[in-house]
Amino acid sequence: MKTGDTVRFLNAVGGGTITRVDNNTNMVYVEDEDGFEIPTLMRDCVVIGAVSKETNFPRKEAVQSVKTSNTPTIHSQSRSDSKQTSPSPQGEGRGEVLETPDGDTLRALLAFFPVEIKQLQTTSYDCYLVNDSNYFLYYNLIHCNEGNWKTVATGVIEPNMQEELCSITKVQLNNWEEIRVQLLPFKQKAYTPQRPVDAEIKMNIIRFLKLHSFIENDYFEDLALMVDIVGAQQKSKLAEVSPEEIKQALLTKEQPHRPRIVKNLATQRPDVLEVDLHINELVDSTAGMSNADMLLLQIDTFHKILDENKTRKGQKIVFIHGKGEGVLRSEIEKQLRTRYKTYYFQDASFREYGFGATMVTIK
Repeated sequence: MKTGDTVRFLNAVGGGTITRVDNNTNMVYVEDEDGFEIPTLMRDCVVIGAVSKETNFPRKEAVQSVKTSNTPTIHSQSRSDSKQTSPSPQGEGRGEVLETPDGDTLRALLAFFPVEIKQLQTTSYDCYLVNDSNYFLYYNLIHCNEGNWKTVATGVIEPNMQEELCSITKVQLNNWEEIRVQLLPFKQKAYTPQRPVDAEIKMNIIRFLKLHSFIENDYFEDLALMVDIVGAQQKSKLAEVSPEEIKQALLTKEQPHRPRIVKNLATQRPDVLEVDLHINELVDSTAGMSNADMLLLQIDTFHKILDENKTRKGQKIVFIHGKGEGVLRSEIEKQLRTRYKTYYFQDASFREYGFGATMVTIK
């Protein structure tokens, strides 16, 4: 285990990022999402996201006539085979773009660098946008200042590039508790359109004042505080599903305004029945389905499998629900505690399923 690894606790709920490692006592110090540092024995943690220094991201070479020691150093690699040029405002480039094999999956991040990392209580910060994809991105970064939204930076960033957006003084930092990043992906050739990104991000300002918030990363040689823009949007969408919506959907069981096409419900093993509840395994397309519709379909599938196997005493069924924000997992556990009180359930094998599955035994 090393500083920067993401871990989960084996004997307790939660986890976080390792901020310190004490090999003498076999202890690690884990910072949770609220910014608290928790000392924990190494044997009581499992790494679920290790820090990696290797990546196929084609970095932009740092070309500067004058380079100061406070400017973040960008990882670089030879791009002699690339004819990449900056796009025009209309998106009509003058050359061919070097693409990466996995770059059609949209990935974009914000990176924050302290100008004086040894003086976090008073320093200002530089903010960079990282485009780790094969798309050009129109971007708009805004923050909320006393209830009013204000654009901080806007423009176009090339594929697989980093770009400095702005500098933030210590006084301005409080205005960054609530920010919004809007991205519009496009290419200069035929491509499959991507949905625009509109991510509302709640920033924990305390993280800017803690040295261990600035970690090694795949994009810069300097330590940086990294924020996943696309991941933040997905998290906010799941948070939009309120408990009232879940309750109403389960009570009314209204069908979504489209046919449900069930693909794969379960796979049989000698000793256990596996059921994958990921929505892409249940339907061919989620077009026209709301978050509540998708959750309802997953819960309906859960009930259907249990009803079909209710006479098979001792049957073990693993429901693969993934980690996500825990909405589906929480609803499954709620149903097991109320509607299926006699059934036994537990986390499925971590070795096989990680933290994303629940095993139910029919009683």
